[in-house]
Amino acid sequence: MKRSLLRIAFWGTLLPFVSCSVMKDSTKSNSGNFPKLSLEAHRGGRGLYPEESIAAMKNAIDLAKVTTLEMDCHITKDRKVVVFHDDYLNPKFVLKPNGSEISDKDKPLRIYDMLYKDLIKYDIGSKFYKEFPEQKKQVTRIAKLSDLIDSTEAYASVKRKAPIFYNIEVKSKEDKDGIFHPRVEEFVDLMVQVITDKKIASRTVIQSFDSRAIKYLHKAYPQIKVSYLIDANYTKSVEQTIAALGFTPFIISPHYKIATRDFIAQCHKADIKVIPWTVNTKDEIEQLKAVKVDGIISDYPNLF
Repeated sequence: MKRSLLRIAFWGTLLPFVSCSVMKDSTKSNSGNFPKLSLEAHRGGRGLYPEESIAAMKNAIDLAKVTTLEMDCHITKDRKVVVFHDDYLNPKFVLKPNGSEISDKDKPLRIYDMLYKDLIKYDIGSKFYKEFPEQKKQVTRIAKLSDLIDSTEAYASVKRKAPIFYNIEVKSKEDKDGIFHPRVEEFVDLMVQVITDKKIASRTVIQSFDSRAIKYLHKAYPQIKVSYLIDANYTKSVEQTIAALGFTPFIISPHYKIATRDFIAQCHKADIKVIPWTVNTKDEIEQLKAVKVDGIISDYPNLF
């Protein structure tokens, strides 16, 4: 057991250096090809298809104006990187393997506590989801990030002339280390390894609300573009944000309510792109385009 733990520790320490060397090759081309206006299907476009699913991503690829697939990642007990937003199986839209509802006594069914072979038995697409009544209902399984990328890359190669871009979130939080996810460095390392193995690093932005993840990404993987997510209660200026991070992020991704003309101007002055979330009406999408945002994240990518 002691020898196994030492081996894990060794490879965990080595992984960022291995990944960095791989990425030097994978980011040589397309580094300047980021979309002029990044139109992003939030969780694949959860207003239309089961969120974070391969089916949602393929549907987004079918929408000509979509440039980017937005998604979130968690880590399973056996260290598989999976595409899912919540750190537990949300009873609002998840059904148990036998098709029954998740009850109070079952909660929380934490992703980090489960092996992938058990996690994949749950259905995240059949149950009616009242927040998104137009969502197409079908049996859907939680996908590994590697499998989802394989599927979207193959599908986009047939459906599109140009490659699709990715915006992938590290769903970490400081007070959840070791409870809902591994320490943030390991979380990032595991995710970046998949991205580099699949050779999409030059078309990927990694985003997070967790400044620790953003700082570590910048230090360990400077070739990867990062986006700092901020919510509607965020009060720091752009200048203060840069100072707190210790570097200038490629993107600041604010709640759309704080993406004012002045905020956007401050970001652009600092050479930072602004991509607000989550914009779900046609009028709001057009208003944000008018104030020169650099992208829009929406649950309804059909509105672009």
